[in-house]
Order: sequence, then structure tokens, then C-alpha cells
Amino acid sequence: MTDLYYDPFDFEIDDNPYPVWKRMRAEAPLYYNEKYNFYALSRYDDVAQALPDWQTYRSGRGTTADILFSGIEVPPGILLFEDPPLHDLHRRLLSRVFTPRRMLAVEDLVRGFCARALDPLVGEDGFDFVVDLGAIMPMRTIGYLLGIPEEGQEQIRARTDKNISVGEDVGDVSATVFAESLALFAEYIEWRATHPSDDLMTELLNAEVEEPDGTRRQLERTEVLAYTAMIAGAGGETTARLIGFMGEQLGKHPDQRRELVADPSLIPSAVEETLRYDPPSPVQARYVAADVELYGQVITEGSYMLLINGSANRDESRYTDPDRYDIHRKGGHLSFGQGIHFCLGAALARLEARVAFEEVLKRWPDWEVDYSRTRMAHTSSVRGWAQLPVRTR
Repeated sequence: MTDLYYDPFDFEIDDNPYPVWKRMRAEAPLYYNEKYNFYALSRYDDVAQALPDWQTYRSGRGTTADILFSGIEVPPGILLFEDPPLHDLHRRLLSRVFTPRRMLAVEDLVRGFCARALDPLVGEDGFDFVVDLGAIMPMRTIGYLLGIPEEGQEQIRARTDKNISVGEDVGDVSATVFAESLALFAEYIEWRATHPSDDLMTELLNAEVEEPDGTRRQLERTEVLAYTAMIAGAGGETTARLIGFMGEQLGKHPDQRRELVADPSLIPSAVEETLRYDPPSPVQARYVAADVELYGQVITEGSYMLLINGSANRDESRYTDPDRYDIHRKGGHLSFGQGIHFCLGAALARLEARVAFEEVLKRWPDWEVDYSRTRMAHTSSVRGWAQLPVRTR
């Protein structure tokens, strides 16, 4: 048997990491990689315990391996890359923005975006789940929520894609990556400051945060910028990958797909199983802030730890037959994280995926993935298809 080796930057492993993760759970539940000097946890119980433990496992130096390992400075306001008390302050603010009321109002909008993307493809031989739907609808939805006009959304998506793509030189993260992202939004925010509307950008411009000492202040422009960039980036990429994975799995499992056609109320359950089976964000990087003992070994403060929720979701000790895709499965997953960093956009992602497949299945009850033309995206933060063309007849 070959030596066990896991490398988050190895495209060959990333294309199908599950066999390696399975071996890690069995042979090295606390795995150490010498080349990049990181540890990794892969079992469900370990990952579920570590994710909410922000005192030990910190996000403030980056939550993707490339940013954490590179040691570049992370600007404030990017919620994913923050620890309390700053994180709590910012999260409270954002949770007022992602309210159930707003999510309810978004459903018709999402349905409209899906129809606009899919209707022109009816009668064709097929379509691409990512290029024609996943890359467009989530970005339009987030763009609408933020208040970014459609012509600007495409530019933002292209920039986000470029920023998170992993090149051959790992650790080769540009120190200007954050500045470049923020520059894109600066002009929209300046314009919004004098043209308020019912959107997140206006809300962020008017929002007040309460400092730990009890004083209140408005957000600084740089904070509004960082929030806007984070919401736009996170909201578009992950949902695009989720839609791609779900298109693939339902293509592979026609019996389960037909169940969804017959009973669309099962679609939310299929979304959850896709999130468990192929999470778009399967690896969370953390900085170890205090010595911690795991499996009889002391992991010293200052170490890097990868929490592999994608592996935890397939842990044999937690799930029966975990490598089987089953839309009727119960038992949850760790794909949105745990604790203070639980994904704020979870409700939006679930809604977008549900509506996308309600609309797809109405138009095409059958499809087959054309694997000769598929292409994986290789990024540091999300995993999934860049192209997933299917034949519909």
C-alpha cells in the first residue's frame, strides 16, 4: 500500500479526496503534513468538537490553507477571518441583514433568475449546470440583495474566481488580493452613500455597531467594503458548486431524481444530502492559539490545523453506508460549520438550491452528465465543478 499523503493543494487528490480522507480517519485521525507543516482532523467527532472551539482554533489569520500558510495580513471586517469579540460585533450586525423576512422576499426573485437562465435552453440538447445556472443565479441574487447592478456582477464574479483559484505555486498568494477585491466595490459604495435604497449596502452604510465599551459608531467605509466583498464572494461561489454537485448526483441516480420529479417536496432533503455528500467548502483552516492534546500528542500554539468537514460528513462511525448518496438520509452534516462561524448564508444557499432544482426538474425530468466535457475548479476555499454539461435528450 502507498504511504498515506494528504495535500490540499494537490489537484489529483482534490478531484476525489474521499479515498485519502477515508484512510486518514482509519490510519491517522491526527494527520501531519511535513511539507506544509500542518495538522488535520478528519473524524466526525473531532471536527464537530473543534469547529465551535474558537478559543483554541482561531480564524483571524485566514480560514483557507493558502491565506493561513502565507501569513499575509487579513484586513478587519471579513467575518470568516475573525475571532471574538470583533467577530461577534460584526456577526450581530450581519444577522440583522440576513433576516427570514428578507429571505422570504428573495424566493420569487430567485425563481425569476432561474427562469431567465433556463427558458432559453429549453429545446436544446442540453445545458451546463454551472456555466448556465450556478454561475449566474446566485451572483444575481447576491448582487440584487447588495444593490449591485447586473453589469457589475459579472466583473465581480470573474475577480472572485481569479482570487480564489490556486496556481501551481502554493503559498504564492498576492498580498494585494484583498485590496484588489475591495477596489471593485468602492465605487458602488460611494454611489450608494448618496443614493440610498432598500439593499444591504445602504443598510451597512447606515448601520451602527456597539463597541465593547458601550459606545456606538457607524461602520467605517473600509468595513462596509470588506463586508460587501465577503458577502459577494462567499454567496456566489459556494452555491454555484452546490448546484453543480447536485446536478451531477441526480444525473448519476435517476431513480432518486424521478422521486423528486414525482414529489418536489423531497427537494430540500436532496439539497441536504448533496451538502453532506459533496460539500462545496470541505476544509476549514485554523490557527492553533493554545497548546492542545490530541491522540496523545501535544499540538503547540502557533501550529496550523485543517478541520476536514468533508471527511467528517462521510465518517463510518456516524453514518450508515456514508459513500452512498441517499436523498432520504437523516442525521445532518457539518457543511455549514458549527458554533460562532456557522454559515450566515445557509438559509439563502438552501433556498437557492431548492428553487433551482424545482425549476430544472419542471423543464427536464431526465439528464445525463457529459463527463467528456466536465472540468473541476481548483480553488483554495471551495471544491466543485467549473463546468458540468448534461445531455437532456
